[in-house]
Amino acid sequence: MHRLLAAGLTTAVAAVLAVAAAFGIVAALNATPEQPNTPLVHFEAPPQGQ
Repeated sequence: MHRLLAAGLTTAVAAVLAVAAAFGIVAALNATPEQPNTPLVHFEAPPQGQ
């Protein structure tokens, strides 16, 4: 019975840690500011008459 209790407790603690880590990752991703979508390289358009 002692081993079954230890296994159940270990499983419960592991599940709680996994859920806490998932919420932490989502919170960290939502906390980062939105980055502007500006291109690093600009190409000039060719003249239209040629």
